[in-house]
Amino acid sequence: MRAKASDRGPYPAGRVAVVWPSRTVVLLLTLAFATGLRVPGWVQYLPFAASLVFFGLPHGAVDHLVPSRLAGRDADGRSVLAVVLLYLVLSGLCLALWFTAPIAAFVLFVCVTVFHWGAGELHALLFFGPDGLSGMGRASRALLLVLRGGLPMLVPLLFFPDAYRGVATAAAGLFGADATVLAGAFSPAFRLGVWGALAVVTALFLLRAAGDLAGGRRALLPVALETLLLFAFFAVVPPVLAVGLYFTLWHAPRHVARLVLLDPAGARYLRAGRPGRALARFARDAAPLTALALALLAGLYLAVPGATEAPGSLLAIYLVLVSALTLPHASLVTYMDGRQGVWKKTRPSPGDGPGPLTP
Repeated sequence: MRAKASDRGPYPAGRVAVVWPSRTVVLLLTLAFATGLRVPGWVQYLPFAASLVFFGLPHGAVDHLVPSRLAGRDADGRSVLAVVLLYLVLSGLCLALWFTAPIAAFVLFVCVTVFHWGAGELHALLFFGPDGLSGMGRASRALLLVLRGGLPMLVPLLFFPDAYRGVATAAAGLFGADATVLAGAFSPAFRLGVWGALAVVTALFLLRAAGDLAGGRRALLPVALETLLLFAFFAVVPPVLAVGLYFTLWHAPRHVARLVLLDPAGARYLRAGRPGRALARFARDAAPLTALALALLAGLYLAVPGATEAPGSLLAIYLVLVSALTLPHASLVTYMDGRQGVWKKTRPSPGDGPGPLTP
C-alpha cells in the first residue's frame, strides 16, 4: 500500500528507533571525551568489529533486492543479475586499483565515502528529519550532502592528523606502497584549506537553504545543531572509534530503516509498532550476502601481501573490502535517490508498496 497523503513526516517508529538512539550515543560520547575520557587502543576497534555483523556490513547486503522493490514487485532474476554484475565490475575494478595503485585507491575511497555518507545524511534528514526541509532546492541539497558527508572524513584530519596518517599508511602498506606521497594532505597548510572549505560550504548551505525555505527556516535549527554535534564528536573522539561508531550506529541504521520501508511487509511491521519484526525480516534477507562478504574478507586477508594480525592491519584489510563494496553500493543508492525523489522539492517517498516511487 502506498503511503497516504496524510502520512506526512517520518514514521514515528523510525525516528524513535533509529535517529534518537544514535544522537544520544554521539552526544554522550562527545561530552565524555571532551571532559577527559580516554579508552585503551583496542577498544577503539570494537565498533568496526561489531559492524561485521551488526548493521555495518549487512546494511548493503540486500542491494540485490532493491531494484525490484523500487518497482513494487518481487525479486526476479534479471534485476538480481544486474546488481550482481554491477558489484562484480565496480568491486573488481576497485580491488584491482588497490593492488596496482593503493594510494589512488585510498583517495578514491575517501572521496566516494564523502559522497555516499553525505547522500545518506541528505535522505535521512529529508525523511526522518524536521518537517519543512522539503522546500530546499537542488543546490541546497548538494551543499548539505557535501557538508554532512565531509564531517566524518575531514574533521578527523583536522584534529587527529597523525591517527589519520596511520590509517592511510596501514592501508597502503598492505600492498607495499609508501604513503609518504600523502604527506601534503596532513600539513598545516592543507588542513587550513580544509577548515576554509568547510566554513564556506557551511555558510553557503545556511544562506541558500534559508532562502529556499523562507517561512520554514525554523527547520534549519535542528539541522544546524545536529551538524554541530557531529563536528564536535569527530573533533574530540579518536577517529578510529568515532568513524567506526558513526558507520555502525549512525549511517548504517538509517539506511537499514530506508530499506525496511522499501519492503512492504517491513513497512507494515513498522506501522504496527513492531520494529523488532521488521529488523528480523531485514536480517534474514541480509544474512546470505553478509556471509559472502565475510568470506571475501577472509580471502583478502590471505591474498594481500602485507597483511598481519595487528589490529591496524586487520582494520586496513576491512577498509579495503568496504571500499570495494561501497563503490557499487553508492551507485545503487544514487539510483534509489533518483527514483525516490531525493533531489526534488518534496519529502522522499518511503517506498512502502508497489507502484512508481517518484512523487
